[in-house]
Amino acid sequence: MTKIGIITGSTRPGRNSPQVAEWVKGIADKRGDAHYEIVDLAEFNLPMYAEPVSAAYSQDYQTPEAIPWAKKIAELDGYVFICPEYNRGVTSALKNAIDYLYLEWNNKAAGIVSYGSAGGVRAAESLRITLAELQVASVRAHPAMSLFTDFVKMSEFNPAGVHEKSVNAMLEQVNAWTNALEPLRKKKNE
Repeated sequence: MTKIGIITGSTRPGRNSPQVAEWVKGIADKRGDAHYEIVDLAEFNLPMYAEPVSAAYSQDYQTPEAIPWAKKIAELDGYVFICPEYNRGVTSALKNAIDYLYLEWNNKAAGIVSYGSAGGVRAAESLRITLAELQVASVRAHPAMSLFTDFVKMSEFNPAGVHEKSVNAMLEQVNAWTNALEPLRKKKNE
């Protein structure tokens, strides 16, 4: 069965991304079309990127924390990024985690669920540019939540019912694209 990782996009204390990830997973698990799991960036405790050679050229990771991170990302077939918007962009924790790897990301599909004062759309667009460089196909459907209307006091996630439909549309596209890219992943691993 296809394995889709729901990646939290923040590591700070008091973050909202675990609540959003749990909500997305609850919707996803009802579908039965893939195995979904939450991948919490905070659990990997990645230091600031300082590998001596770019992951685009070598998977000889020198940072001990990079090894389990690489293993986890490599075993997944596709992703859903929970993307909070900080200062009109992705969080430093998410960008740092993405930058640690290269080949592990290739030929996979990703959906983005964003949130922020303006729905997190600027962070999502920034993330799409980064994912394109990693040969990750980001899908069009994009649930975007507002800190003002989908959270109580900006900290307790309480999404409007309309968002469930957009999450399902995004998951439909992620699964279709993930399956379509499978021959490329198999060819790369031969």
